[in-house]
Amino acid sequence: MRLIPIVTAVLVTIALYLLVFERDAFLAFAKGDAAAQTTAESAQAESTDATPKDDTAGLIGVVALQSTARELDSAVVLRGQTKAIREVAVLAETTSTVVSEPLRKGAFVKAGDLLCQLDVGTRQADLLEARARRSEAKSRVPESQARLDEAKARLEEALINNNAAQRLSEGGYGSETRRVSTEAGVRTAEAGIKTAESGLEATRAGIEAATAAVAAAERELDRITITAPFDGLLESDAAELGSLMQPGSLCATVIQLDPIKLVGYVPETEVNRVQLGAEAGAQLAAGLQVAGQVTFLSRSADETTRTFEVEISVPNPDLKIRDGQTATIAISAEGAKAHLLPQSSLTLNNQGELGVRVVGDGNVVDFVAVELLRDDAKGVWLAGLPETVNVIVVGQEFVTAGVEVAPTYREAAQ
Repeated sequence: MRLIPIVTAVLVTIALYLLVFERDAFLAFAKGDAAAQTTAESAQAESTDATPKDDTAGLIGVVALQSTARELDSAVVLRGQTKAIREVAVLAETTSTVVSEPLRKGAFVKAGDLLCQLDVGTRQADLLEARARRSEAKSRVPESQARLDEAKARLEEALINNNAAQRLSEGGYGSETRRVSTEAGVRTAEAGIKTAESGLEATRAGIEAATAAVAAAERELDRITITAPFDGLLESDAAELGSLMQPGSLCATVIQLDPIKLVGYVPETEVNRVQLGAEAGAQLAAGLQVAGQVTFLSRSADETTRTFEVEISVPNPDLKIRDGQTATIAISAEGAKAHLLPQSSLTLNNQGELGVRVVGDGNVVDFVAVELLRDDAKGVWLAGLPETVNVIVVGQEFVTAGVEVAPTYREAAQ
Protein backbone atom coordinates (compact mmCIF):
# COMPACT_ATOMS: atom_id res chain seq x y z
CA MET A 1 0.00 0.00 0.00
CA ARG A 2 1.29 3.43 -0.92
CA LEU A 3 1.56 6.16 1.68
CA ILE A 4 1.11 9.29 -0.49
CA PRO A 5 -2.41 8.51 -1.73
CA ILE A 6 -3.52 7.85 1.86
CA VAL A 7 -2.10 11.18 3.12
CA THR A 8 -3.70 13.01 0.22
CA ALA A 9 -7.07 11.46 0.97
CA VAL A 10 -6.84 12.43 4.65
CA LEU A 11 -5.99 16.07 3.81
CA VAL A 12 -8.87 16.32 1.33
CA THR A 13 -11.26 14.85 3.92
CA ILE A 14 -10.17 17.41 6.56
CA ALA A 15 -10.61 20.30 4.09
CA LEU A 16 -14.13 19.15 3.11
CA TYR A 17 -15.08 18.75 6.76
CA LEU A 18 -13.98 22.36 7.58
CA LEU A 19 -15.79 23.81 4.57
CA VAL A 20 -19.05 21.90 5.20
CA PHE A 21 -19.45 21.44 8.93
CA GLU A 22 -17.18 24.24 10.37
CA ARG A 23 -17.60 26.87 7.64
CA ASP A 24 -18.50 29.78 9.91
CA ALA A 25 -15.54 29.29 12.26
CA PHE A 26 -13.11 28.90 9.33
CA LEU A 27 -14.27 32.14 7.66
CA ALA A 28 -14.04 34.02 10.96
CA PHE A 29 -10.48 32.79 11.42
CA ALA A 30 -9.49 33.90 7.91
CA LYS A 31 -11.03 37.38 8.36
CA GLY A 32 -9.19 37.83 11.69
CA ASP A 33 -5.70 37.30 10.03
CA ALA A 34 -6.42 39.83 7.26
CA ALA A 35 -7.53 42.45 9.78
CA ALA A 36 -4.37 41.88 11.83
CA GLN A 37 -2.19 42.29 8.76
CA THR A 38 -4.03 45.51 7.80
CA THR A 39 -3.56 46.86 11.33
CA ALA A 40 0.20 46.09 11.24
CA GLU A 41 0.66 47.83 7.89
CA SER A 42 -1.21 50.92 9.16
CA ALA A 43 0.97 51.06 12.27
CA GLN A 44 4.14 50.77 10.15
CA ALA A 45 2.94 53.60 7.87
CA GLU A 46 2.24 55.83 10.85
CA SER A 47 5.69 55.05 12.31
CA THR A 48 7.34 55.90 8.99
CA ASP A 49 5.55 59.23 8.80
CA ALA A 50 6.64 60.07 12.34
CA THR A 51 10.39 59.33 11.61
CA PRO A 52 12.40 62.34 10.31
CA LYS A 53 13.83 62.02 6.80
CA ASP A 54 17.55 60.86 6.45
CA ASP A 55 19.72 63.36 4.54
CA THR A 56 21.98 60.55 3.26
CA ALA A 57 19.17 58.82 1.52
CA GLY A 58 20.22 58.12 -2.06
CA LEU A 59 23.97 58.62 -1.39
CA ILE A 60 26.49 55.83 -2.04
CA GLY A 61 27.83 54.32 1.16
CA VAL A 62 31.62 53.77 1.40
CA VAL A 63 34.07 52.71 4.09
CA ALA A 64 36.98 55.09 4.71
CA LEU A 65 40.20 54.44 6.64
CA GLN A 66 41.45 57.27 8.86
CA SER A 67 45.22 57.13 8.22
CA THR A 68 48.10 59.18 9.65
CA ALA A 69 51.54 59.33 7.98
CA ARG A 70 54.36 57.50 9.72
CA GLU A 71 58.16 57.56 9.35
CA LEU A 72 59.24 54.81 6.99
CA ASP A 73 62.72 53.36 7.30
CA SER A 74 63.56 53.25 3.63
CA ALA A 75 66.60 50.98 3.86
CA VAL A 76 67.91 49.37 0.69
CA VAL A 77 67.59 45.62 1.20
CA LEU A 78 69.55 43.15 -0.92
CA ARG A 79 71.07 39.69 -0.84
CA GLY A 80 74.80 39.12 -0.80
CA GLN A 81 77.61 37.11 0.72
CA THR A 82 80.70 37.51 2.85
CA LYS A 83 84.10 37.71 1.21
CA ALA A 84 87.65 37.81 2.57
CA ILE A 85 89.17 41.29 2.45
CA ARG A 86 92.29 39.78 0.88
CA GLU A 87 93.10 36.35 -0.54
CA VAL A 88 96.46 35.54 -2.11
CA ALA A 89 97.81 32.35 -3.65
CA VAL A 90 101.51 32.54 -2.72
CA LEU A 91 103.50 31.10 -5.65
CA ALA A 92 107.12 30.08 -6.10
CA GLU A 93 109.33 32.25 -8.32
CA THR A 94 112.20 29.82 -8.86
CA THR A 95 112.92 26.12 -9.33
CA SER A 96 114.00 24.12 -6.30
CA THR A 97 112.80 21.53 -3.79
CA VAL A 98 111.05 22.27 -0.48
CA VAL A 99 113.23 21.60 2.58
CA SER A 100 110.86 22.87 5.30
CA GLU A 101 108.04 21.14 7.17
CA PRO A 102 104.63 22.20 5.83
CA LEU A 103 102.18 24.38 7.76
CA ARG A 104 98.66 22.97 7.88
CA LYS A 105 95.55 24.80 6.70
CA GLY A 106 93.76 26.80 9.35
CA ALA A 107 97.02 27.95 10.93
CA PHE A 108 97.30 31.67 11.70
CA VAL A 109 100.37 33.38 10.22
CA LYS A 110 101.77 36.87 10.52
CA ALA A 111 103.31 38.95 7.77
CA GLY A 112 106.86 37.68 7.13
CA ASP A 113 106.34 34.21 8.62
CA LEU A 114 108.00 31.37 6.71
CA LEU A 115 105.67 29.37 4.49
CA CYS A 116 108.09 27.39 2.28
CA GLN A 117 111.88 27.11 2.48
CA LEU A 118 113.56 25.94 -0.75
CA ASP A 119 116.94 24.29 -1.23
CA VAL A 120 119.65 26.91 -1.75
CA GLY A 121 121.58 24.83 -4.33
CA THR A 122 124.38 26.76 -6.04
CA ARG A 123 122.79 30.15 -5.52
CA GLN A 124 125.18 31.16 -2.75
CA ALA A 125 128.18 30.32 -4.94
CA ASP A 126 126.66 32.25 -7.84
CA LEU A 127 126.28 35.27 -5.58
CA LEU A 128 129.89 35.08 -4.43
CA GLU A 129 131.08 34.80 -8.04
CA ALA A 130 129.00 37.83 -9.07
CA ARG A 131 130.45 39.85 -6.21
CA ALA A 132 133.97 38.85 -7.19
CA ARG A 133 133.38 39.99 -10.77
CA ARG A 134 132.08 43.29 -9.49
CA SER A 135 135.14 43.77 -7.32
CA GLU A 136 137.41 42.92 -10.26
CA ALA A 137 135.60 45.39 -12.48
CA LYS A 138 135.95 48.10 -9.83
CA SER A 139 139.67 47.41 -9.55
CA ARG A 140 140.14 48.24 -13.24
CA VAL A 141 138.85 51.76 -12.82
CA PRO A 142 142.15 53.28 -11.52
CA GLU A 143 144.10 51.66 -14.37
CA SER A 144 141.68 52.96 -16.99
CA GLN A 145 141.71 56.38 -15.38
CA ALA A 146 145.56 56.39 -15.40
CA ARG A 147 145.59 55.52 -19.11
CA LEU A 148 143.25 58.39 -19.79
CA ASP A 149 145.41 60.81 -17.81
CA GLU A 150 148.52 59.57 -19.69
CA ALA A 151 146.77 60.08 -23.04
CA LYS A 152 145.81 63.61 -22.03
CA ALA A 153 149.45 64.37 -21.08
CA ARG A 154 150.67 63.08 -24.43
CA LEU A 155 148.14 65.25 -26.20
CA GLU A 156 149.32 68.29 -24.27
CA GLU A 157 152.97 67.52 -25.17
CA ALA A 158 152.08 66.97 -28.83
CA LEU A 159 150.24 70.30 -28.94
CA ILE A 160 153.30 72.09 -27.50
CA ASN A 161 155.67 70.45 -30.02
CA ASN A 162 153.28 71.22 -32.87
CA ASN A 163 153.00 74.88 -31.85
CA ALA A 164 156.80 75.26 -31.71
CA ALA A 165 157.28 73.57 -35.06
CA GLN A 166 154.75 75.84 -36.71
CA ARG A 167 156.44 78.99 -35.40
CA LEU A 168 159.89 77.82 -36.49
CA SER A 169 158.51 76.92 -39.89
CA GLU A 170 156.89 80.33 -40.27
CA GLY A 171 160.22 82.06 -39.41
CA GLY A 172 162.17 79.90 -41.81
CA TYR A 173 164.04 78.09 -39.01
CA GLY A 174 162.28 74.77 -39.19
CA SER A 175 161.59 72.25 -41.88
CA GLU A 176 158.20 71.46 -43.26
CA THR A 177 158.76 67.84 -42.46
CA ARG A 178 159.06 68.53 -38.75
CA ARG A 179 155.82 70.51 -38.76
CA VAL A 180 153.93 67.72 -40.48
CA SER A 181 155.40 65.24 -38.02
CA THR A 182 154.24 67.20 -34.99
CA GLU A 183 150.74 67.53 -36.41
CA ALA A 184 150.62 63.78 -36.84
CA GLY A 185 151.70 63.43 -33.22
CA VAL A 186 148.78 65.60 -32.11
CA ARG A 187 146.32 63.44 -34.02
CA THR A 188 147.83 60.31 -32.53
CA ALA A 189 147.52 61.76 -29.01
CA GLU A 190 143.88 62.66 -29.61
CA ALA A 191 143.18 59.10 -30.78
CA GLY A 192 144.87 57.82 -27.65
CA ILE A 193 142.55 59.91 -25.49
CA LYS A 194 139.52 58.49 -27.24
CA THR A 195 140.84 54.97 -26.75
CA ALA A 196 141.46 55.63 -23.05
CA GLU A 197 138.01 57.13 -22.62
CA SER A 198 136.45 54.08 -24.32
CA GLY A 199 138.41 51.82 -22.02
CA LEU A 200 137.19 53.75 -18.99
CA GLU A 201 133.57 53.56 -20.20
CA ALA A 202 133.95 49.84 -20.79
CA THR A 203 135.28 49.43 -17.28
CA ARG A 204 132.35 51.34 -15.84
CA ALA A 205 129.89 49.28 -17.95
CA GLY A 206 131.57 46.16 -16.61
CA ILE A 207 131.00 47.42 -13.07
CA GLU A 208 127.29 48.04 -13.78
CA ALA A 209 126.91 44.59 -15.35
CA ALA A 210 128.62 42.98 -12.39
CA THR A 211 126.40 44.95 -10.00
CA ALA A 212 123.29 43.80 -11.89
CA ALA A 213 124.56 40.21 -11.71
CA VAL A 214 125.02 40.57 -7.95
CA ALA A 215 121.48 41.93 -7.59
CA ALA A 216 120.06 39.06 -9.69
CA ALA A 217 121.95 36.52 -7.60
CA GLU A 218 120.68 38.12 -4.40
CA ARG A 219 117.09 38.08 -5.68
CA GLU A 220 117.44 34.45 -6.68
CA LEU A 221 118.77 33.67 -3.23
CA ASP A 222 115.85 35.55 -1.62
CA ARG A 223 113.34 33.54 -3.68
CA ILE A 224 114.18 30.34 -1.85
CA THR A 225 112.45 31.78 1.26
CA ILE A 226 108.69 32.19 0.69
CA THR A 227 106.94 34.18 3.43
CA ALA A 228 103.39 35.31 4.27
CA PRO A 229 102.52 38.65 2.62
CA PHE A 230 100.13 39.72 5.44
CA ASP A 231 98.50 38.51 8.64
CA GLY A 232 95.92 35.85 7.93
CA LEU A 233 94.89 32.22 7.88
CA LEU A 234 96.15 29.40 5.70
CA GLU A 235 93.30 28.24 3.48
CA SER A 236 95.43 25.34 2.17
CA ASP A 237 98.35 23.26 3.39
CA ALA A 238 101.77 24.61 2.57
CA ALA A 239 103.83 22.69 0.01
CA GLU A 240 104.99 19.31 1.29
CA LEU A 241 108.59 18.57 2.22
CA GLY A 242 110.53 17.40 -0.85
CA SER A 243 108.08 18.82 -3.38
CA LEU A 244 109.63 20.21 -6.55
CA MET A 245 108.67 23.83 -6.94
CA GLN A 246 108.80 25.62 -10.26
CA PRO A 247 107.93 29.22 -11.13
CA GLY A 248 104.17 29.47 -10.60
CA SER A 249 103.84 26.45 -8.28
CA LEU A 250 101.52 26.98 -5.29
CA CYS A 251 103.21 27.25 -1.92
CA ALA A 252 100.11 28.17 0.14
CA THR A 253 96.89 30.22 0.06
CA VAL A 254 96.53 32.97 2.67
CA ILE A 255 93.26 34.81 3.41
CA GLN A 256 92.59 37.81 5.65
CA LEU A 257 89.21 37.83 7.42
CA ASP A 258 89.57 40.87 9.69
CA PRO A 259 87.94 43.04 8.55
CA ILE A 260 85.67 41.08 6.21
CA LYS A 261 83.60 42.31 3.27
CA LEU A 262 79.91 41.94 2.58
CA VAL A 263 79.39 41.96 -1.18
CA GLY A 264 75.98 42.55 -2.76
CA TYR A 265 74.47 43.96 -5.93
CA VAL A 266 72.13 46.97 -5.93
CA PRO A 267 69.49 47.31 -8.68
CA GLU A 268 69.77 50.40 -10.83
CA THR A 269 66.48 51.74 -9.46
CA GLU A 270 67.97 51.89 -5.94
CA VAL A 271 71.64 52.72 -6.59
CA ASN A 272 71.24 56.49 -6.12
CA ARG A 273 69.97 55.91 -2.57
CA VAL A 274 73.24 54.23 -1.50
CA GLN A 275 76.09 56.49 -0.36
CA LEU A 276 79.70 55.76 0.56
CA GLY A 277 80.13 55.65 4.33
CA ALA A 278 76.46 54.78 4.94
CA GLU A 279 75.72 52.53 7.88
CA ALA A 280 74.69 48.99 6.98
CA GLY A 281 73.63 45.88 8.79
CA ALA A 282 73.30 42.26 7.77
CA GLN A 283 71.98 38.99 9.03
CA LEU A 284 73.89 35.88 8.04
CA ALA A 285 72.20 32.62 7.17
CA ALA A 286 73.40 31.20 10.50
CA GLY A 287 71.52 33.99 12.36
CA LEU A 288 74.51 36.16 13.29
CA GLN A 289 73.83 39.90 12.94
CA VAL A 290 76.69 42.24 11.98
CA ALA A 291 77.12 45.93 11.17
CA GLY A 292 79.55 47.98 9.12
CA GLN A 293 79.93 50.78 6.58
CA VAL A 294 79.74 51.02 2.81
CA THR A 295 83.30 51.26 1.48
CA PHE A 296 82.79 50.72 -2.25
CA LEU A 297 80.02 51.34 -4.79
CA SER A 298 80.65 50.39 -8.39
CA ARG A 299 80.32 53.04 -11.09
CA SER A 300 79.79 50.42 -13.79
CA ALA A 301 76.77 48.11 -14.00
CA ASP A 302 76.99 44.40 -14.65
CA GLU A 303 76.19 43.86 -18.32
CA THR A 304 73.93 40.88 -17.63
CA THR A 305 72.00 41.84 -14.48
CA ARG A 306 72.23 45.66 -14.74
CA THR A 307 73.14 45.83 -11.05
CA PHE A 308 75.94 47.65 -9.23
CA GLU A 309 78.38 45.97 -6.88
CA VAL A 310 78.54 47.32 -3.32
CA GLU A 311 81.01 46.35 -0.59
CA ILE A 312 80.55 46.79 3.16
CA SER A 313 83.46 46.51 5.56
CA VAL A 314 82.63 44.68 8.80
CA PRO A 315 84.99 44.19 11.80
CA ASN A 316 85.71 40.52 12.46
CA PRO A 317 88.27 40.36 15.29
CA ASP A 318 87.16 36.95 16.57
CA LEU A 319 86.91 35.51 13.01
CA LYS A 320 83.35 34.29 13.58
CA ILE A 321 82.34 35.43 10.10
CA ARG A 322 83.56 33.04 7.43
CA ASP A 323 84.24 33.61 3.77
CA GLY A 324 81.30 32.84 1.46
CA GLN A 325 78.38 32.99 3.91
CA THR A 326 74.99 34.15 2.57
CA ALA A 327 73.75 37.43 4.07
CA THR A 328 70.66 39.64 3.91
CA ILE A 329 72.00 43.20 3.79
CA ALA A 330 70.14 46.39 4.73
CA ILE A 331 71.83 49.70 3.84
CA SER A 332 70.45 52.76 5.59
CA ALA A 333 68.99 55.46 3.36
CA GLU A 334 67.10 58.69 3.85
CA GLY A 335 63.69 58.05 5.48
CA ALA A 336 60.32 59.41 4.31
CA LYS A 337 56.77 59.98 5.59
CA ALA A 338 54.34 57.39 4.24
CA HIS A 339 50.92 55.80 4.82
CA LEU A 340 50.40 52.08 5.30
CA LEU A 341 47.21 51.17 3.41
CA PRO A 342 45.58 48.00 2.07
CA GLN A 343 46.73 47.15 -1.41
CA SER A 344 43.09 46.93 -2.51
CA SER A 345 42.67 50.68 -1.91
CA LEU A 346 44.83 51.47 -4.95
CA THR A 347 43.00 52.50 -8.12
CA LEU A 348 43.54 54.34 -11.40
CA ASN A 349 42.01 57.55 -12.67
CA ASN A 350 40.98 58.25 -16.25
CA GLN A 351 44.53 59.27 -17.14
CA GLY A 352 45.95 55.97 -15.86
CA GLU A 353 47.62 57.48 -12.79
CA LEU A 354 48.02 55.27 -9.73
CA GLY A 355 46.38 56.69 -6.63
CA VAL A 356 43.62 56.44 -4.03
CA ARG A 357 40.21 58.02 -3.60
CA VAL A 358 39.74 59.99 -0.42
CA VAL A 359 36.83 61.63 1.43
CA GLY A 360 37.35 65.37 1.45
CA ASP A 361 35.41 68.34 2.83
CA GLY A 362 31.64 67.90 2.71
CA ASN A 363 32.06 64.14 2.18
CA VAL A 364 33.02 64.80 -1.43
CA VAL A 365 35.28 62.24 -3.13
CA ASP A 366 38.69 63.34 -4.44
CA PHE A 367 41.47 61.44 -6.25
CA VAL A 368 45.10 61.76 -5.05
CA ALA A 369 48.04 60.36 -7.02
CA VAL A 370 50.52 58.41 -4.90
CA GLU A 371 54.02 56.92 -5.11
CA LEU A 372 54.49 53.28 -4.14
CA LEU A 373 57.51 53.00 -1.82
CA ARG A 374 57.32 49.44 -0.54
CA ASP A 375 54.95 46.54 -0.09
CA ASP A 376 54.89 43.95 2.66
CA ALA A 377 52.53 41.48 4.31
CA LYS A 378 50.57 44.28 6.04
CA GLY A 379 49.91 46.35 2.93
CA VAL A 380 51.59 49.00 0.79
CA TRP A 381 53.54 52.09 1.87
CA LEU A 382 52.46 55.13 -0.13
CA ALA A 383 53.89 58.64 -0.40
CA GLY A 384 52.24 61.76 -1.79
CA LEU A 385 49.29 61.94 0.63
CA PRO A 386 48.65 64.61 3.30
CA GLU A 387 49.72 64.05 6.91
CA THR A 388 46.20 62.82 7.80
CA VAL A 389 43.74 61.55 5.24
CA ASN A 390 40.53 59.52 4.96
CA VAL A 391 41.14 56.89 2.29
CA ILE A 392 38.21 54.97 0.82
CA VAL A 393 39.00 51.27 1.15
CA VAL A 394 35.56 49.83 0.33
CA GLY A 395 33.47 51.18 -2.56
CA GLN A 396 36.18 53.30 -4.19
CA GLU A 397 35.52 51.71 -7.57
CA PHE A 398 31.85 52.83 -7.51
CA VAL A 399 32.51 56.56 -7.06
CA THR A 400 34.45 59.24 -8.89
CA ALA A 401 35.98 62.58 -7.96
CA GLY A 402 33.34 65.22 -7.05
CA VAL A 403 30.67 62.75 -5.94
CA GLU A 404 29.16 63.14 -2.48
CA VAL A 405 29.13 59.91 -0.44
CA ALA A 406 27.93 58.60 2.91
CA PRO A 407 31.17 57.41 4.53
CA THR A 408 31.62 55.01 7.41
CA TYR A 409 34.96 55.45 9.17
CA ARG A 410 37.31 53.02 10.80
CA GLU A 411 40.71 53.39 12.41
CA ALA A 412 43.90 52.28 10.72
CA ALA A 413 44.57 49.71 13.43
CA GLN A 414 41.34 47.84 12.69
